[in-house]
Amino acid sequence: MKITKLLIWTFAISLNTVFAQENSVIENTQNIEGTSLVLPQIQVVPIKDTETARNYELYIELPEDYSENENKTYPVLYYTDAMWHLEMLSGSTEFMLEDVILVGISWQKDITEDLKQQYGAHASRFTDYSFWKKANPNHPKLKFGQAKNHLAFIRNEVIEYVNNNYRTDPDIRSYFGYSLSGAFGAYILLTQPDTFDNYILGSPLNKGLIPYLSEINTKLGASESNENNPLHANVYIAYGTLEKEKDEPIDEFIKLLDSRKNLEVSIQRKVIEGDHGTAFPMVAVQSVAWLSSLMSHVSSYSNELSFWSIPHLNKAFVTTTPEDRTDGVSVDTLSVNRNDRNSILNLSEEIFDGKHGNYDAVLISHKNKLVFESYYKKGRINLPHGQASAVKGYTSLVLGRAIQMGYLSMEDLHKPLISFLKDVDPKKVAKGAKKITLHKALTMHGGLTIDRDQWKEFEKDSVRLKGQGLVQTLLEQSGPITHESQTYLYGNFNPMLVMTVIDAVVPGTAENFIKTELLDKLGITNYKWSTHISGLPQAGWRASIISRDMLKLGNLVLNKGKLNGEQLISTEYLAKATSGIVKPTQDWMPKDYRCGYFWYQTLVKIDDKSYDTTFAWGGGGQRIIVIEELDLTIVISGHDREDKIMTQISEIIIPAFVKQ
Repeated sequence: MKITKLLIWTFAISLNTVFAQENSVIENTQNIEGTSLVLPQIQVVPIKDTETARNYELYIELPEDYSENENKTYPVLYYTDAMWHLEMLSGSTEFMLEDVILVGISWQKDITEDLKQQYGAHASRFTDYSFWKKANPNHPKLKFGQAKNHLAFIRNEVIEYVNNNYRTDPDIRSYFGYSLSGAFGAYILLTQPDTFDNYILGSPLNKGLIPYLSEINTKLGASESNENNPLHANVYIAYGTLEKEKDEPIDEFIKLLDSRKNLEVSIQRKVIEGDHGTAFPMVAVQSVAWLSSLMSHVSSYSNELSFWSIPHLNKAFVTTTPEDRTDGVSVDTLSVNRNDRNSILNLSEEIFDGKHGNYDAVLISHKNKLVFESYYKKGRINLPHGQASAVKGYTSLVLGRAIQMGYLSMEDLHKPLISFLKDVDPKKVAKGAKKITLHKALTMHGGLTIDRDQWKEFEKDSVRLKGQGLVQTLLEQSGPITHESQTYLYGNFNPMLVMTVIDAVVPGTAENFIKTELLDKLGITNYKWSTHISGLPQAGWRASIISRDMLKLGNLVLNKGKLNGEQLISTEYLAKATSGIVKPTQDWMPKDYRCGYFWYQTLVKIDDKSYDTTFAWGGGGQRIIVIEELDLTIVISGHDREDKIMTQISEIIIPAFVKQ
């Protein structure tokens, strides 16, 4: 196996530079005695690997406030190649991750003199970090393949020592490695992923290492069981733009991770300007910023970050006294009896542990005040979360706003939908097209019958589908609209039929109307609302808002469409929209659910009484739940396929407020 020569060369150049500078100083300051710079915040602790009898040092840097609060615990960032990485990581964390203990692990201190002469003080990195045992004839003195032993030393002695002697947070442990120590980090992640919660792997792999990792992975995968609870790790992989040879092996490594049954990883992959050496500083800085983002429920990332790139929080954020963020959300303290409070807090722990699926936030508002706020996994207080089909419910509110402003009436809900669309040619539409009303579309009874494969071809023609051209094309391609075809069918273009009418009747555009007449009035500014191929706003999905803003929409429904004394949504419309008008027929929906105008309704039974519950609902677990009788609004966001959380909400959270 070839040893990476670049870092040896870089280190040699560094030493030559130091020697040259040192000689220059001596020549010019022969009468001046110099002293070594001592960094008082860094403790140097000798430590021996008891299994191999090798000696190392730990370079431990504590946060500035470490001595001020004896009850505070701190996350730990461990890093190898300590002498090379100490200054960069110390500087980066100083400004972006203040509350962290840094632990640098040195190279072996007592290496033989011949190894030191041939390879330098860092000779042990080639043996300690290597997970291949193949001998290299060019380096007969190096005994490769010691990664397993070195990992055992880190797990059993280094981490144990740090935990026993410092106030560490056991839930937040991270690793940083670059180049060969990055490859060592990849080995740790693959073999014993629970060693750390977060892995920063800088320029970690080349093509020659993948066969070794693949062989290791095959052996580990064979012993895995689907029954075990999966481990989770956040992974940051970065390398230079000039390291094109890294693309393929890193692709292969990610595939290995994905193949593991009992390992879930959230991966952020970055390609940073530079080569193997010059990319390093930015890898260090940007990875520390990434690390800070998973230690806090308040994200420092911009809104451009992909949801799937957001790392999982290392620790749930749960509060019964939410912060007033001057965002239009009133706050108070959770006031339920002690047993119910403990049950809600225990549920929060279970949600974070994944016992009920993958959920990102749970918020509770009582009497229009936020009294409980929690974030898990990918949840952040200031990052918009995808809403999936809950957007249908928001589209319904937009229509209710148009009715309140007089652009439509309640009677208009039962008129032919095409009567509002002046650009649609009624002579070219399917027979029975006039049977489609807003009421029918809002209750998923539009009755369109479209060949899906054929429609995929039409979707390529954005010019034809622009604006009301969408409805024109749908009605031209549909079979006859009949009583038999107008049965409940989830989706089926119904939301976009409604959005097209909104766009046709309001002044300006639907996009501007949504912003100025609903979102702006609620103080919702941090959101994304995608555009449909027709050029209109999406009506059934592909919008994102933050959890606190979901709460505002829920409280608007709770208050019967009134906001700060202004009737924002038609009361009559909202009552209809949130009632159980029709029974959904999809087998994946609970039997007791009914549907109004894109809002769902069910009864939740507590003891001997049932409570009318209405909610917007989106795949993955997006819910805005409103129970008027209890003055209660509950918000949930998640990315869970099975979406089972309503059981816990009904059995634990809602009963706590029945007793109020």
